[in-house]
Amino acid sequence: MGRDRRRALKRNSEADASRALLAILFTTGYAGRPYGEAMTLKLGFIGIVTDDMAASLAFYRALGVHIEPGQDDAPHVDAKLDNGVALAWDTIETIRGFDPAFVPATGGHRIALAFDKGTPAEVDSAFAALTRAGYTAHVEPWDAHWGQRYATLLDPDGNSVDLYATLAAN
Repeated sequence: MGRDRRRALKRNSEADASRALLAILFTTGYAGRPYGEAMTLKLGFIGIVTDDMAASLAFYRALGVHIEPGQDDAPHVDAKLDNGVALAWDTIETIRGFDPAFVPATGGHRIALAFDKGTPAEVDSAFAALTRAGYTAHVEPWDAHWGQRYATLLDPDGNSVDLYATLAAN
């Protein structure tokens, strides 16, 4: 067998092996790191689409998110959480500016935001303050079986906003 023929067979064998590996990965899953060893995944941005920017910003300010003043009529607003993750808001009109077919979700929340309040007492205090301010309570504070004090409010757009803190060990 000639040298060129051996090279061609080797290339075909490597291509067949690659296709076989891809077929296995897509049917059985992959236990290793995706996209190679250098890939890291870091959450950097959480976006909220709102029907009423002023109402949404007021809720998150009351929750304790620092949002610069004077943005209640803005089409897009960013705020940095203490861990560096950006929390951002866009009006429906802003989203439709680049996605004309956008339709807001209906029939319940599609995502929940959960904020660690540090202590069970802070969960209760924040929940009470927000409901006194007129925001919608969804689940009253309770001691969850997974070891946290937990409560859920709804933001003005109907998104679940959970408040939690680790319970003291018995």
